[in-house]
Amino acid sequence: MSTAVATRSQSWLHALWAAAGNNVKSTNQANVEQAGNPRRAGSLSVDEYAAGVLAGDRSILSRTITLVESQSRLHESQAQDVLQKLLPHTGKARRIGITGVPGVGKSTFIEAFGTYLLGQGCKLAVLAIDPSSTRSGGSILGDKTRMEKLSRDTRAFIRPSPTGGTLGGVARRTRETMLLCEAAGFDTILVESVGVGQNETALRSMVDYIMLLLLPGAGDELQGIKRGIVELADTVLINKADGDNKQRAEQARLEQESALHYQQPATPGWKTEVALCSALTGEGIPDAWKQIEDFYRKLEPTGTIAARRKSQSAEWLGDLIQEELRRRFYSDARVKNRLGEIQAAVQRGEMTPVRGAAILLAEHGLQQEFSPE
Repeated sequence: MSTAVATRSQSWLHALWAAAGNNVKSTNQANVEQAGNPRRAGSLSVDEYAAGVLAGDRSILSRTITLVESQSRLHESQAQDVLQKLLPHTGKARRIGITGVPGVGKSTFIEAFGTYLLGQGCKLAVLAIDPSSTRSGGSILGDKTRMEKLSRDTRAFIRPSPTGGTLGGVARRTRETMLLCEAAGFDTILVESVGVGQNETALRSMVDYIMLLLLPGAGDELQGIKRGIVELADTVLINKADGDNKQRAEQARLEQESALHYQQPATPGWKTEVALCSALTGEGIPDAWKQIEDFYRKLEPTGTIAARRKSQSAEWLGDLIQEELRRRFYSDARVKNRLGEIQAAVQRGEMTPVRGAAILLAEHGLQQEFSPE
């Protein structure tokens, strides 16, 4: 490689790093840094964190999100104290989820849609979730670089986060991050999932409204993915409906509209519509926002949205209990000592999985009501 080419490559990498807000790092590396300096994320007091967030200080908001996302047990108590203090100031934002099949152009759409919302006077936060590697746990947080115009606008706040292996296309602490953004005064929050298909139920459990982006002329190979998420969508947008794609997009719209006749609406009292849009030309963007405004105008007075949020909070509680029980079970020294032995016996066909589970649960101190014999 020539010196000139090498220099250009290095410059490009430095520019990408800067544009991403130094977020291009692996999750593992971030965890190592936090473990090596346990006070780094929690260097402010609870009152200082809360006051900074309420004042709309973006630097402190970012640091508070980092505190909440930290996997260090040393930070968890302080993070929850901050959230408890901010809880009365949350719940007033419109929570909108955006998902879609791979390659549909979610980031490009969000930049066009977000820019339009800023023009309407919205104060916007975008929580962009990037997939983590199942092998290394790392994630290149590139959504901020793909929303170049929006990331430069001081009225918008973009926070890219890795899924960290969490199913459902959302990050482990997305709910807490959403609450922090609401406390900071953002009235519209867009949550972009990684678009993993049938596991989008996690996104449904934390937002009021889901926009599903589909491609025109994608063919039957995506029908399985579509089936899993169309039933969760409050609106379906056929993106890239411009140029030569326009006719195919209209055909896709008619097909999806016909399919929706056989499905229950994702939200009681609301009819899921199918429309065309283009992030490139801006066509359909104002109509998509009008649909969202109509959604809140119609359903907020009925208590439908409030009921959904109560149900989501109960589900969140259940998820956290399961997560903590799983963590305690696998960190138990007695379970660790027997786990390899039991797994090997099950794999050799010498023991049923049910019996193996019963033995390990008994090691953890949980007595089953039935005998594995």
